[in-house]
Amino acid sequence: MPTPIFTADRLRVFFDGIWSEPRLSHPEGVAVGPDGWVWCGNQDGDICRIAPDGSRIERVATTGGFLLGLAFDADRALYACDLKHAAVFRLDLATGALIRLNAPGLRIPNYPVVDRKRNRLLVSDSHDAAKAGPGLWSFDISGGAGTLWCASEFAFANGLAIRHGEEAVYVCETFARRISRVEIGPGGAVGAVHPFVEDLPGYPDGLAFDQFGHLLISLYEPSRILRVDADRRISVLVEDPTAHALCHPTNIAFDGTTLFAANLGRWHIAAIDCDIGAPPLWRTAA
Repeated sequence: MPTPIFTADRLRVFFDGIWSEPRLSHPEGVAVGPDGWVWCGNQDGDICRIAPDGSRIERVATTGGFLLGLAFDADRALYACDLKHAAVFRLDLATGALIRLNAPGLRIPNYPVVDRKRNRLLVSDSHDAAKAGPGLWSFDISGGAGTLWCASEFAFANGLAIRHGEEAVYVCETFARRISRVEIGPGGAVGAVHPFVEDLPGYPDGLAFDQFGHLLISLYEPSRILRVDADRRISVLVEDPTAHALCHPTNIAFDGTTLFAANLGRWHIAAIDCDIGAPPLWRTAA
């Protein structure tokens, strides 16, 4: 078993939403916005944002569904995956307009990531918890219809991440306990798919890269966050055997050396103080 890098004193509850209005019921997605607030969703489809000091929460919009992953297209838009509607929504940050993107055949849109170099949004389709299936979808960043980009079958495709300067997207395969790497070929075409790390000590859900290119992996079960170095050696960044401060963590997002984690098992966003951080993803999507 890998030894922890950090102890529990680096882990804290950033915002407890059990009695807030709106209630932060079972958040899955988390992203740091261009306004400096921490954005998240809940089981009622509310798109919420939390003040930088964790003092309050606001409802920005709602889909009426169940929100999963979130991603900012710089200061232009927020994309949100919705489980109930089997859809991706685009929230215009200037006007507040919320639109549903067309994607016939999309089954379980789970996590979006902006591929700014190709002006598109890539979205994982978890397909079916009981059997592997395709794949990764591509949407024009302006809000156009989605098409299946990578038809390879994944064992519940979940969190995604793109390392800066690398022509590849990394994919959580939750029930295979594996992270796979999908090459991005000439013109943005899908390339080869290979395992990156396998036999993980738990079920991966979310991904994030720090500024040195280490891959962080949140495990839904047990409640643990891993770090994978350049040699693909795995260590434990932080864990919570009580599943209290870190409770079935799903998506993770950096804001400097603070790593935010959504906790699907409870009603809060956790914060982890890290030795290595990264800028919020919206800056790399500018």
